[in-house]
Amino acid sequence: MAIDAAANDAIPAVMAFALVGVTGVGAQWLAWKLRMPAIVLMLIAGLVIGPGLGIFVPERDIGPLMGPMISVAVAIILFEGGMTLNLHSLREAAVGVRRLVLIGAPVGWLLSALALHFVAGLGWASSAVFGGIMIVTGPTVIAPLLRQARLSKRPAQLLQWEAIVNDPIGALAAVLAFEVVLVTAAANTFSDALWDMVIGIGTASALGLAAGWLIAEGFRRGRVPEYMKVPVLFAVLLLAFALSDYVLHESGLLTVTIMGFYIANAGLPSYAELRRFKEHATILLVSGVFVLLAASMNLERLSMLGWNTVLFVLAVILVVRPLTVMISLAFSNVPMRERLLVALTGPRGVVLVAVAGLFSERLFAAGIEDAAILTPLAFALVAATVVLHGFSLRPIARSLGLAGGQVQGVIFAGGSQFATSFAKALKEQDVPILLTDPNRARLRSAREAGLPIYVGDILSNGAEHGVEFISFGRIVAVSDNDAFNTLVATDLAPEFGRENVFQLKRAKQDSQRHALPATLGGRVFCGGLRYLELAQRMADGWSVRATLLTEEYGLENWQADNPDSVPLAEMVPGRELRLLAADAELRATPGKLLIALSPPRKSGVNDSDKGTASD
Repeated sequence: MAIDAAANDAIPAVMAFALVGVTGVGAQWLAWKLRMPAIVLMLIAGLVIGPGLGIFVPERDIGPLMGPMISVAVAIILFEGGMTLNLHSLREAAVGVRRLVLIGAPVGWLLSALALHFVAGLGWASSAVFGGIMIVTGPTVIAPLLRQARLSKRPAQLLQWEAIVNDPIGALAAVLAFEVVLVTAAANTFSDALWDMVIGIGTASALGLAAGWLIAEGFRRGRVPEYMKVPVLFAVLLLAFALSDYVLHESGLLTVTIMGFYIANAGLPSYAELRRFKEHATILLVSGVFVLLAASMNLERLSMLGWNTVLFVLAVILVVRPLTVMISLAFSNVPMRERLLVALTGPRGVVLVAVAGLFSERLFAAGIEDAAILTPLAFALVAATVVLHGFSLRPIARSLGLAGGQVQGVIFAGGSQFATSFAKALKEQDVPILLTDPNRARLRSAREAGLPIYVGDILSNGAEHGVEFISFGRIVAVSDNDAFNTLVATDLAPEFGRENVFQLKRAKQDSQRHALPATLGGRVFCGGLRYLELAQRMADGWSVRATLLTEEYGLENWQADNPDSVPLAEMVPGRELRLLAADAELRATPGKLLIALSPPRKSGVNDSDKGTASD
């Protein structure tokens, strides 16, 4: 009884906010640690602290603040979606991606609405709104799944770009349907509804374009100092959202989506920094919204789910998604097995739940009673698709012959003899590799060895669209330009993770006058050798060789036989790769490959007598 009484006591609002933040971010961190979809753990955590234990009840502990909090959070999430919709990116994308967007979005909207109406039993109003949101396949969900599944390049690209581009399109479709439903419900005649809808969409679009133009011009002309760009961006975003909602109720979501779309296509020099900070804020907001909505679930809402929910989820996975993809990619150059893989992969993410939760409350308040089931229905669809695809994507891809290796690949920024030798050693172990350099001549040895290359700057827009980064988990900057190596490592560290970005030691790195702060550059690689020192060793006949350690020939034996060798990586063949920074401790155990830069073999010495080695 004491536990029940404690569970019914409201917790302070500050403690409630802290609990939401810790639960959401903690669930995401635990998911990263366990290599699980974050959305599943956030769902479980929200249900546990909410309807499970009764520790946190949003309506009780936050009260009237919950509605505005979710509204603002969803507005920022949709703004983030709008900022990912770059028309240049869409033009550069493959034909299959454009078909999945231009054909798949409207077809998916229609088929989803039909499934909602005839299978889930919802009215046409709720079906039209929720069907629009269901276009979104969840970029925050698909990226971890692709990293885990290690798909071939083209199907991975199709799934990744479809998720990125359809994210704002789905939200925009839902917003438009939502506006139509509200205006139609409030107007007396069809002509009144049509006029109100035109006015609403026009007003929201005008405000969104005006806010986007104001930000773009202000930033481009230097009207805002660098350190204030992010605060100003969010202040204008909130003002545009609030002003649009004040002028025309519930039009703010359309306004911020259009604002983000305008900024994404304005060509701002500071766009990368703005987008990176916005992504960080969105992760926090997504965590908070998801935990809030999960904790808001109660037995009454959950009891609304029945067998028709199960049938609806099955219809979406087995009928709606496959049919949408097959129609979109019909008569295209995408092979049938790739179409099948994309058709059987459609996880939904937090954007679906967040937007559905907001629209559910708004539609229910407008008198559409079946909208109350949208939130639990969204949770059911997200949980089912994420869990199903999380476990089935790689087996399906392997059965279709579209799965890459288990080990994340390595990108070499800078062509050289060393990069070619190291890349060959990794490729022999089925590790995806790519050598890049703006100078084609520096990639000559790699081309002659049959290694994958990219002629161009790894930081260019061309590389962003021409290189499938999802296949790679590490980058090694080994060019002859220390400044370029530092720039590559600094720029790509947020994408790859700072622990996965390496570079050669700079020529003047030990000089106090030329020392750089810890925020710049990557981890020192190749035992601290500088470019000229490394080039000299390669000229003297050194090469990268891999040795398999055994019980009879372990690490100590290898070190005794190879005192001058420079360890580069440790690897469990087919499973795990660890690149070694200059200060890393060797942990190679029997059964692991030790990859090292070694001097020429002495005559009469054969490494295969001590382990298994390869050039």
